Amino acid sequence: MTIRQITQTLESFAPLAYQETYDNAGLLTGNPAWECTGVVCTLDATEAVLQEAKQAGANLVVAHHPILFKGIQKITGKNYVEQALIYAIKHDIAIYACHTNLDNVWGGVNAVMAQKIGLSNCKILQPKASILTKLVSFVPTPHYEQVLAAVFAAGAGHIGEYSETSFSSGGIGTFRGSNLSQPVIGTPGVKESVEETRIEVILPSYLEHSVVAALKAAHPYEEVAFDLIPLKNADQRVGSGLIGQLPSPLTEKAILTLLTQEFGLKLVKHTPLLGKPIQKIALCGGAGSFLIKDAIAAGADIFVTADIKYHEFFDANQQLIVADIGHWESEQYTIDLLFSLITSKFPNFAVLKTSVQTNPVHYFLG
Repeated sequence: MTIRQITQTLESFAPLAYQETYDNAGLLTGNPAWECTGVVCTLDATEAVLQEAKQAGANLVVAHHPILFKGIQKITGKNYVEQALIYAIKHDIAIYACHTNLDNVWGGVNAVMAQKIGLSNCKILQPKASILTKLVSFVPTPHYEQVLAAVFAAGAGHIGEYSETSFSSGGIGTFRGSNLSQPVIGTPGVKESVEETRIEVILPSYLEHSVVAALKAAHPYEEVAFDLIPLKNADQRVGSGLIGQLPSPLTEKAILTLLTQEFGLKLVKHTPLLGKPIQKIALCGGAGSFLIKDAIAAGADIFVTADIKYHEFFDANQQLIVADIGHWESEQYTIDLLFSLITSKFPNFAVLKTSVQTNPVHYFLG
């Protein structure tokens, strides 16, 4: 088992292409070709977690937050980031971060939060646009099925809960090969007319290279005609935040109590209660103030997130409740998600959940 095999499993669920531009997800230290001796899953790859990994004989720490987030020019151990990096490099421990790509993917961090409070009929709160491509190609009709099967196998044709989606239409293709050509159909120098099928499929833009490679490998023509068309359409399965519904309405105090119980909270910071029942809930793990307007537009009764600044609470504008449950608290179950993703693929491999409490925020209730 190599570290690359572990990280490829994580990236098949949460592609690095889905991370935000400011992020630094991926392999931060270590060599992907190393043999993996074990994995520790954590929110934060602090030095204490790395020490825990070494003691457990594990040389891969999979974290949600990238310990190396901003550029650094020196590594002298003057802060917790440099201390962790020095320890990891000294002891040959690989650190891998699965951050905003895991936030943005369907079934990721926000889905785990939604499951904890029993939401159903969930949708992405702010779907990502311009991350889809349409592939159009022209195939001699007898080879139409084999080419479609190839591009589907490479990752094209997924729309929501549907796979192998495509559109096809018939027509006549023409071509004249040069004397150096080697046409599958026809003779060099002679104009040919062939019954062809136009195929159209949608794919994630980051898969363009592999899907085109699959198209060319399965296509019978020497020169394959195809178009890649960028789409502005939002991908409803990728994006920030989530919104869903409770089975039945709860009072405002009941939903705050539910949050306290399910996330083990000592307190909840929130905007004024509005005296209305709560059923439609928007949420975002970690810092989610940028989604307040989206939550209002979606008709949410409450928006559950973290790291709300003083003036951002005013953005609720008495249209919904904004509840700040804490950054670590909102994302704590991400450790379980990372653990599940790895163990479901490698059930007999040594994968641990950290026992280190990495939350830097403490509460004094005097």
